[in-house]
Parts: sequence; C-alpha cells; structure tokens
Amino acid sequence: MIVADAMTPRESVVMAELPGTRTDVLEALQEDLFSSVPVIKPTDEGEEFRGIVTRDALIDQPDEDQLALLVEEVPTTTADSDLREVAQLMAETGERRIPVVDGEFEGIVTVTDVLRAMADGDLEVDATVGDVAAGEVNTVYAGAPLAVGERELSYAEVPYGIVLDDAGEMCGILTEVDVLAVAEVVEGEADTGESIANQDDEWMWEGIKAVGNRYMPTRNVEFPDGPVEEFMTADPISVGGRRSVTEAAQLLVGNEIEQLPLVSGDDLVGIVRDIHLLEAA
Repeated sequence: MIVADAMTPRESVVMAELPGTRTDVLEALQEDLFSSVPVIKPTDEGEEFRGIVTRDALIDQPDEDQLALLVEEVPTTTADSDLREVAQLMAETGERRIPVVDGEFEGIVTVTDVLRAMADGDLEVDATVGDVAAGEVNTVYAGAPLAVGERELSYAEVPYGIVLDDAGEMCGILTEVDVLAVAEVVEGEADTGESIANQDDEWMWEGIKAVGNRYMPTRNVEFPDGPVEEFMTADPISVGGRRSVTEAAQLLVGNEIEQLPLVSGDDLVGIVRDIHLLEAA
C-alpha cells in the first residue's frame, strides 16, 4: 500500500501561508484540535512547502507573532512511498503528521490514516497488543481539580491520564480532548495569567500558572471548577494483551480515541496508544 491510498489530500487539509502571523493558525489548533498546521509560501516560481507550525512552538514562544519564525522543518514523504515505511518513521520520530511533498504540498498522512489502513486490513500486521503496549501508565486522581489534572498531563508529556478512584482502581480516562472541550481560552493577555486555584483551596499549588500549557497556544487558559471525575470519560474501552494489533486499530478508529488501557482480568497493567501500534508495521 502506498501513501496516496491512505493520505488526507491537500483540499481537505487546513494550511497557512507566509507571510503570516500566529493568529492565522490559532483557530485550526484550538477548534479543530490539530497538533500542527502545514505552512506554504507562494513565490514567482511556484509554491514552496516550508514546514509546519505546532502547538508546542506557539506555546514555547508566546510572544513571537511572525509565522515564519515559528515554522519547523519536519520529515516529508511522497505519494508513491510505501505506507509501511512512513508508519515506521512515525513510530521512530513521534511525528503524528507527515507532509506529502513532491515539488508542491500534496497532502498529509496522519497516524489515524495509518490506523485506518490497519483496521481495514489494507496494511497487514502480525503482532498482538502485548507486543507493543507500554508498561508505564500516566495516572491522575479522580478527586483532583481539573486544573491539577491538566497539569499532570502536561508535565508527563502525554495526552491522557488514567483516572484512579479512592481505592486506586481505574474509573475513567482524562484526555487532552476532554480538557480542551471545557477550557476557556483568553488570547493576547499581557501578563502570564492568574493562579489556577483559589487561595483557600487545599489543592492550590503556588507555582501553577495558566501559562505554558502544552495543549493550548495562548498565554492564559482557565478551567472550570470541579474534580477530574466530572470531565473524564467514565468506563473507558480497554483491551487485553492477546488481542491483535488489527483489532486494537479497529477499536481506536471506530471509537475515535487515541489510547486503550491494557488490562489483565480486572487489573490495569499498561497502555497502548495509537502510535504504539505503528511499531508493528
């Protein structure tokens, strides 16, 4: 199977053009939940692909307004490349979106595009979930304020946290999508934001500020009051280690999720993320 059979074509991709500003990509990153936006530059000789702008770039450089200074070079592929090779590139580099470029920007191939090919049987793999799952699991406490739960995801540098109840048992999952769905974004504030907890809150952390959030490219993000358990996805879909990677891909694509808790009986023993499945390609 080649990239052209699986990629998202140019006409379906949100792009930005140079010259431009950070505000040109904010809407796509916030409302469409993209992790990055391809950037092109029209020239007299034709169009040039310049790279991508990611959430992390906007967050790491909150005062940089010029789009050209936020663009990052990334690996690219071509439409006639082997999709299996691109899947392996994603697994090795952690890149979730690989631009398809052959002179001009032709589209993009994403982790979801590869998973769909696996789920449909177009990209055959011979491995089980246990072969690729990670044993280290990020967790958050159900009773923690959402702002604290978000910080735990950010510091762990993963887009999920398995939610544990008072008995230490899995009761849900909190994802970056859950957080983004309820976050109130304020763009362009001159200061670094207010402290995310009330002075009388027993969970207040002096150092927690609404700045530098890994997911939101703004200077100030506010979260609603309430514990993680009010915003998490309860009873998450889980998978056993003997299930095939193809079956796991079908679960992820069919439910539009990015990770599955790995269980043995009633015990949580690991996590399998969408990008882990690409290691089996």
